[in-house]
Amino acid sequence: MREHDGQMNQNDTVARIRATHRSAAKANIRLETLDSWRGICALLVAVMHFPASGPLGESLVVRNAYLFVDYFFVLSGFVIAYGYGAKLAEGVDYLRFVVLRIGRIYPLHVAVLALFVAFEALRWSVPALAGNGPAPFTDGNSPSELLTSLALLNGMGVDSRLTWNGPSWSISAEFWTYILFGGLVVLLGRRSWIALVVAVVIGPVVLYLFSPDYMDATWDLGFVRCVYGFSLGALLYFAAGSKLLSAKAGLAVRPGVGAVAGASALELAAIVMVAAFVAVAGDNAAGIAAPFVFALTLCVFVLEGGMISRLLRTRLFLWLGALSYGIYIVHIFVQARMINLASIVEKVVGLELIGTFEINGQDFYGFGLNGPVFGTLMVAAMIVAVVAVALIAHFVIEKPFQRLSRKLADAHVGHNRTARAVGGAVAAPVFLGAPVRP
Repeated sequence: MREHDGQMNQNDTVARIRATHRSAAKANIRLETLDSWRGICALLVAVMHFPASGPLGESLVVRNAYLFVDYFFVLSGFVIAYGYGAKLAEGVDYLRFVVLRIGRIYPLHVAVLALFVAFEALRWSVPALAGNGPAPFTDGNSPSELLTSLALLNGMGVDSRLTWNGPSWSISAEFWTYILFGGLVVLLGRRSWIALVVAVVIGPVVLYLFSPDYMDATWDLGFVRCVYGFSLGALLYFAAGSKLLSAKAGLAVRPGVGAVAGASALELAAIVMVAAFVAVAGDNAAGIAAPFVFALTLCVFVLEGGMISRLLRTRLFLWLGALSYGIYIVHIFVQARMINLASIVEKVVGLELIGTFEINGQDFYGFGLNGPVFGTLMVAAMIVAVVAVALIAHFVIEKPFQRLSRKLADAHVGHNRTARAVGGAVAAPVFLGAPVRP
């Protein structure tokens, strides 16, 4: 009798979860503001990596913008839990999840690596292009390091430095975090939140004890850094996601003047908090708290109730969000070619455009010799060039391969769902908060 009652209660719970899924699908809940912030953070990382003088590039927020990568991790955890948590818990969508993740990140990763390889081959075949730098296919661009990048192992502690397309360490770390998260949810079901809590507790301890640069862990402890931030984002969704999204829906239906003013003040305070934190904590152990700062900010902006959120839902920022991955993955290649082009122009026109200069006690080689105005103009030119290349990549590489991966994934899911219908329904485990999006 108890077994029967327990089964009835479990079936009722599963029915409520699935009803929530259906209502969310009809409402077409989207997280546009959070995605726009992803695009802004990608641009800030690009500006940080660009060697140019000027007030923007020399500001503490930009110099410590590596911390915005942790926003990517926290947001990914929240969004992946939002979109896949319940389906993975049913145990029928794991392969589909993996195929879609590969289709999302791998094609552009390989395409940009191919550009780097092509340029190294050009330097090797035309010795004059090698310049005074390291020999082609050495110093972080070796064939063996290319293999680890292709295998998405360049953020897993396999290499001994950043290699080829340096920022792609985070793509490596995030991919294997996807695999780990999906497997944990499939295996542990309703108990998967325990593993997330463990990761959120242990991650910062490991970074504090073993990372020489604390939160600025990349090729060495980048996976730990990613798992920490991703787990916090997923845990936030499982604990409070349904409440946050319900509040978001309520604000959208009843956007009173007082509510909008209050939400706007909260959004402004969140931005000030993040800017102050990044400026102060970027070069010390306090930076390890970055995922918690971004999780709090996510709670504010997921509501989309203020005027800043309205601005971030305009077409320009929505496109910036859509191009965020492309901006992040192509910017180093574009910036390096800008410096190559400037060195050629120098020889032709006889002007000194690039050279060694200093920002906050650190030496850089780039556009810092001709004053802040010239440096700022070059930053603007870089942003335009990076966004243009990312836009091309979005339509030529990202979208076609995402469609292809979706077709492959849907073919697999169609087979699995047929088998599932014959074998009987699988009850979905219940997390700390009911998932809202199918």
